[in-house]
Amino acid sequence: MTYLKKILLFAKPYKRFAILNVISNIFYALFSTLAFISFIPMLRVLFGEEEAVKIKPEWNGEFGALKDYFNDYSNFFLNQQVEQYGEIAALVTICITVVTLFFLKNFFNYLALYFIANLRNGILKDIRNRIYDKIVELPVSFFSEKRKGDFISRITSDVQEIQTSFLSMLEMFVKEPLTLIFTLAAMLTLSPKLTLFVLVFLPISGLIISSIGKKLKSKSTKAQQENANFLTIVEESLSSLKIIKGFNAEGKFRKKFYESTSRLNQILNSLLHRQNLASPMSEFLGVVVITIVLWFGGRMVLLDNSMDASTFIGFLVLTYNILTPAKAISKATYSIQKGNASAERILEIIETESTIKDDKNALQKESFDNNITVKDINFRYEKENVLKQFSMKVEKGQMVALVGQSGSGKSTIANLITRFYDVNEGTISLDGTNIKKISKKSLRNLMGLVTQDSILFNDTVRNNIALGKDNATEAEIIDALKVANAWEFVSELPDGLDTNIGDSGNKLSGGQKQRLSIARAVLKNPPIMILDEATSALDTQSEKLVQNALENMMKNRTSIVIAHRLSTIQNADKIIVLHRGEIVEQGKHLELLAQKGTYQKLVEMQSFE
Repeated sequence: MTYLKKILLFAKPYKRFAILNVISNIFYALFSTLAFISFIPMLRVLFGEEEAVKIKPEWNGEFGALKDYFNDYSNFFLNQQVEQYGEIAALVTICITVVTLFFLKNFFNYLALYFIANLRNGILKDIRNRIYDKIVELPVSFFSEKRKGDFISRITSDVQEIQTSFLSMLEMFVKEPLTLIFTLAAMLTLSPKLTLFVLVFLPISGLIISSIGKKLKSKSTKAQQENANFLTIVEESLSSLKIIKGFNAEGKFRKKFYESTSRLNQILNSLLHRQNLASPMSEFLGVVVITIVLWFGGRMVLLDNSMDASTFIGFLVLTYNILTPAKAISKATYSIQKGNASAERILEIIETESTIKDDKNALQKESFDNNITVKDINFRYEKENVLKQFSMKVEKGQMVALVGQSGSGKSTIANLITRFYDVNEGTISLDGTNIKKISKKSLRNLMGLVTQDSILFNDTVRNNIALGKDNATEAEIIDALKVANAWEFVSELPDGLDTNIGDSGNKLSGGQKQRLSIARAVLKNPPIMILDEATSALDTQSEKLVQNALENMMKNRTSIVIAHRLSTIQNADKIIVLHRGEIVEQGKHLELLAQKGTYQKLVEMQSFE
């Protein structure tokens, strides 16, 4: 129930709908009970079990006399109808009364469902929003250990399970208990002895039904985990279709997917078989209870004469009315067990604390004035340090290049300066202020980022370029595209700036995608530019176009360039050569060549034009 309580905290903004639902359910339960009770006086008159009441009865104000007052008044009213209009007319009056009561019962039932729909869907919306907020809030490091399919599963199927289990129970929490209370109150007024007899057997049947659902939570957890697994396979297949086809690996992935869906099929079958047992079992136990009441109550009518036949029939109808909410409450254990599994997975994400947070008194830095200082930093993803006692200083307006073999820690430095990760030891400062003391938003506002992988979105060229600048004009977007040497091909697209570039920009070539990424950074116009192997995905012709654009863009701008192609950084103010996370050389291009060390070996491995 702990998870249920936490999920229900999302209901606070919608409490007005909860209140209206409760009010509607009170009237529903009241008219539901009255609708069944209304049959008793009709049966008494038709069976001629009571002498006609000729004088209009009056209630003396005592609660104990309320039952007799209603009996006498209904008797008096029906006999008046018979005397004035005849028996058939009286029967019509009774039928109209019954229909009216059932209409009111169902009308308030609709209102209750109407209000609860707003509550349930509002909670679902807020849960999804909270999960997405958490996804974009958590650090990059959190997702390096998780599968995308698992997150998709949690925000889709797990949330849907909350809808069909926990939130479907919200209606039950009010309506069914109220129906039970009103019906039991009516049954107690008719026959306390027989009501107590019924109450002995209902809990027994409830315990039998609830025992069936004990293993549902573990099975539901397995089902959601396997659902996440097959979604991961789908996501990987869609994003890697070229590789799968290129290596003729369709069979391997098909087998992997089939195995996952087979496991899910077995788990769901086991889960549903157990869940589906609830309805026939509860119905059978309900019939057993009715049969026992029929036997015990029949003895009271036939042998003891302690109850008249019409009252007994009315009592049986009420007993049936009490079985429906009793069955619903007992079946709720199934839904709550299933919902617990999904709620646990959802709350695991929502309650995860971000390891990279703004300081309480974080500085809102609006400009970059002096330098970036990296001092004696160590950083590790797991156990071994990726960067060891690394230090550098980048003055305003300088271009500093980081070179080295793959795995030497170049991209890690970019991730640390942008605070996608936090250093383990040491400090990174911007104008003398530790970046941990600067708000993440204002820090990243000062930086433009172009990554090795061209990360574009399934949207128009315009919206991809304007990602970092709200309300950018068309002229500004075109200027940025021209700087990135991208306007030539964009202008020839079918819809120009409004052309959709497809999933991850796959309607474009690699060079075109990278030039759009550069144009996006140009439009943002930040004082600090971080280029993480920005030209490595380009062909020779595109590289020349983009390299000229980058050189123009980086004039009078501070740049940190992580370079794979060394031809792109010969004019850098400082080149830092890394090997296994440590600085082995640093200086300008010609100075490093003269040292005839690691840098020269890297240069010799590449050809310059």
